[in-house]
Amino acid sequence: MANPQPRRVLVIGGGVCGLVTLRNLVERGSFEKVELVERRDDVGGVWYLDEQQTPSPGPHWPSPAYPNLIGNVLPEFLSFSEAPFPEPSSTPHQPFPTLKETHDYLRKFADRYLEQGVIRLNTEVIKVEELPERKGWTVVTKDWSSQEKDGNVVSSVWDAVVVCTGWYDEPLWPPTEGLDIVKEKGIATHAKWYRGPSQKYAGRRVLVIGNGNSSNDIASHLAPLAQHPIYRSIRRHALRHFVSLPDSRIQDVAPVVRYSLQDNDKVTVELKDGKLIEDIDIVFIGSGYTPNPSFIYVQDPHSSSSSSSLAPLMSQIDTNAPQPRRIPSLHRHILYAYNPSLAFIGSTMCFTPFTIADVSSTWLTLAWMNQITYPSSSSALLQFEKDRIAHIETQRAIEAEETGREPSSLFTYSALGSSEEDYAAGLKREIVGVRPELGGVLPEWSEERRVYRQQMYALKYKSLEWLKLQREENLKEKERNLLKQEGVKAGVVETVPVPANGTVLY
Repeated sequence: MANPQPRRVLVIGGGVCGLVTLRNLVERGSFEKVELVERRDDVGGVWYLDEQQTPSPGPHWPSPAYPNLIGNVLPEFLSFSEAPFPEPSSTPHQPFPTLKETHDYLRKFADRYLEQGVIRLNTEVIKVEELPERKGWTVVTKDWSSQEKDGNVVSSVWDAVVVCTGWYDEPLWPPTEGLDIVKEKGIATHAKWYRGPSQKYAGRRVLVIGNGNSSNDIASHLAPLAQHPIYRSIRRHALRHFVSLPDSRIQDVAPVVRYSLQDNDKVTVELKDGKLIEDIDIVFIGSGYTPNPSFIYVQDPHSSSSSSSLAPLMSQIDTNAPQPRRIPSLHRHILYAYNPSLAFIGSTMCFTPFTIADVSSTWLTLAWMNQITYPSSSSALLQFEKDRIAHIETQRAIEAEETGREPSSLFTYSALGSSEEDYAAGLKREIVGVRPELGGVLPEWSEERRVYRQQMYALKYKSLEWLKLQREENLKEKERNLLKQEGVKAGVVETVPVPANGTVLY
């Protein structure tokens, strides 16, 4: 069957991946109609921190971000091609953009499309259904900006659909014994719902699961507030790109094997090494997310019947099979093998999602214009997934043998990891092969760039050290001013030395 050449394309999701996909389809393609729908009342995805201070139509879908978040990616890796990220207002010691600066960049990038009506906000996708014989996709949406109490349901047909909903919708909960009960009691909370340090954590006994970015942030934020130590349950040392400062108030412990609810509604946790920790008040789960575009229904690829037989896309995954945490049947992490008029941008976890989304959506644009060629049979398209799974399983086995430990949960099908440069460079080569003018527009991916990118993590560590010193100095200044004020009130000259230590919020 011939590869699709869609005329009308719908992009789902107004975050990083959706916005750059929209731009590339509109500016680098020649499609009849391209639109983007976003269920929230502004673009930006996880970078849009909607604290819903004023009522908005429809349900509330909060970002997993928290106030005062500072990223760990430098501006050049947050820049879409032909749209450089503005110089952050931060100092040379803290060059990483803030949550607000990043959202401002995305909002400005989207402004012209919002003005043109190409982006429709407050539009929730309820269902995407594949039509028989590759005749398009029925998309059912709910318009929450209408006057209808339950939203206005609209159905439309599109030649092609790009799903750009990312990773941060469905939290992944580890299958630890007793966790469901603790979760129901409201004691266990996923990192998705963390909103920063607050006095409600003062004096509480806290357990944090994991040592990725979210877990490390939570532990360090709560260290000045919670009862010491804060316990951080980890399976292995953190990867070097999960940067955090050492803190004597945080104690690393073995993985949890069992949670038990006490009579006083506190929790006892049993660790893998046999130790018990009692009277835990709060458990934060930092075990990540799992992709689940549950609104997509496709024709059964194995049905011989000519009649329509729809099933959820995610039902194609056997949860007992290798690498179950993935969107199934994707060629190059982008095209749905059984019908390439369905595509995904952002189906992978990567170090630089802005630039990866840019190059992959440019590749998709040219593929749908039949400028870039790719296999036409589903079996050939599926070979990418088979090869990727086999490679990951081999590498996981090697790591387990070499370390004697369970392989990292980030060493998985959907995490590009060390293959990021090769993956992006391969897409770019195919793009430049048909559109040479884009060679100097899209970023470079090479071994040299990989080394340069990895230097970000050492720079991030130094920035954390600088921020810590700044907060210590601010605290000392406050103490000096307080002592001075007290001395003036007592009619004496300040002679009391400033304490050398104190609470440091970082």
